Amino acid sequence: MKLTRRESKQRRHRRVRGKVNGSQDRPRLAIFRSNEHIYAQVIDDTKQNTLVAASSVEPDLKSALACGSNCEASAQVGKLIALRSLEKGITKVVFDRGGNLYHGRIKALADAAREAGLDF
Repeated sequence: MKLTRRESKQRRHRRVRGKVNGSQDRPRLAIFRSNEHIYAQVIDDTKQNTLVAASSVEPDLKSALACGSNCEASAQVGKLIALRSLEKGITKVVFDRGGNLYHGRIKALADAAREAGLDF
């Protein structure tokens, strides 16, 4: 049985979420990548609420970027999510790639967040 790309991604996402869980002292940095934009959230799974969010859809980022679906946009979102997390006192997170492969836009976001001060 051959799986479609979507089914493969869903399978990877379920496998990752089985292992990765955000807590109050180490929340989960969840990434969602669409064809047009990229979104990042820092989530406390014990209380089931989003602590910090950033995306390439936000007006200040959208006007500064030529395109919301490239590595440059992902790096900007990574820096922004790290800065907002550090303002709230969050320094350590668990990385949830959301079933996406760790390269390209996902890797750019993660590297930018690490450079800006997040530890994962």
